[in-house]
Amino acid sequence: MIETWRWFGPDDSVSLAHVRQAGAAGIVTALHHMPPGEVWTREEIALRRDMIAAAGLEWSVVESIPVHPAIKLGTQEAPKYIARWIETMQNLAAEGLDVICYNFMPVVDWTRTDLRYPAPNGGLALRFDPVEFAAYDLFILARAGAKADYDPQTIAAAAACFAGMDSDDCIRLETTIIAGLPGSELNHGREDIRAAIAEYDQIDPAALRANLITFLKAVTPAAEACGARICLHPDDPPYSIFGLPRVVSTQADYAALFDAVPAVANGITLCAGSLGSRADNDVLKVAQNFADRIHFVHLRNVTLQDGGAFFEDDHLEGGVDMVALTQILMREEARRRADGRDDATIPMRPDHGHLLIDDITKDTNPGYSAIGRLKGLAELRGIARAITALENP
Repeated sequence: MIETWRWFGPDDSVSLAHVRQAGAAGIVTALHHMPPGEVWTREEIALRRDMIAAAGLEWSVVESIPVHPAIKLGTQEAPKYIARWIETMQNLAAEGLDVICYNFMPVVDWTRTDLRYPAPNGGLALRFDPVEFAAYDLFILARAGAKADYDPQTIAAAAACFAGMDSDDCIRLETTIIAGLPGSELNHGREDIRAAIAEYDQIDPAALRANLITFLKAVTPAAEACGARICLHPDDPPYSIFGLPRVVSTQADYAALFDAVPAVANGITLCAGSLGSRADNDVLKVAQNFADRIHFVHLRNVTLQDGGAFFEDDHLEGGVDMVALTQILMREEARRRADGRDDATIPMRPDHGHLLIDDITKDTNPGYSAIGRLKGLAELRGIARAITALENP
């Protein structure tokens, strides 16, 4: 597998020089300064690609081209924004960038309730607690109709949680949930997010899935024509939040999309942590069943806790057998090589490392500090080398 590293551009506290020291060969990034719905020109793309090349690295994966809300909502403007998304994809492919990750989560991207949760090793981890989230949704955001989305036990637990919070706790929780995380499309304020959520009042899971399939039916043939591979990242967490529909959370969700648009160019970003955050997801089975469609991999691990909470564990801990998953991926690479596929080597990156050592005192992007990911990459590299040695003595 190609070892890659998420980089958020020139303002990232982890520099390209640091990435080279970590041993990664590829960069995963996007033109984060471009707003959703704007076309990325070939000139802008080439500037970023050449900046990365000058540091001795390769721009391996685009993560992500944002999908404009009009596409998710299926408004009259959706065709215009789909056409712009396709034009950006074509421009990327023309500049040699053919692996394109994206997601279809309405309003909010990946979401956590704690960015500094004490992990067993003494570092600080990301965590999601459904009760804390409900406390925010019900009593701080006070979203209209929110009570209908929670059972009585969760409402009671959320009320107790909120009763124990002071104003600083409320601000911290709100900032963590809605102020925007690295790679998110938008930064929200309280009034904005209420309005953005309300736009989906008439959009149920069936409607959102239909809008996603409409998008895929337009984009996938264009991807095939320009030699691009698009790979859909799962929802994170993989279930509804804020009462919003989410339709990329399970193996069945992916199967429905692949049945609707069978072309292999319509693929998956296999995020072990996102899928593993849901107890009824079998990540190894997802990897086996959709192996030929895996165009990109996020290797991270989570540990599930009582009540549906989870935290980002060490890369080799948590609920996913990372050795078995890596073996599935490497055997798929071997199969592709035997079939003569151009995409035989799958890019992977370590994801969501802990805050460790002096990174704890630095200003870093949540989940994307240097040392935690460096540790994770080294562990994953060791697994891959061991599998290679055992299977090719």
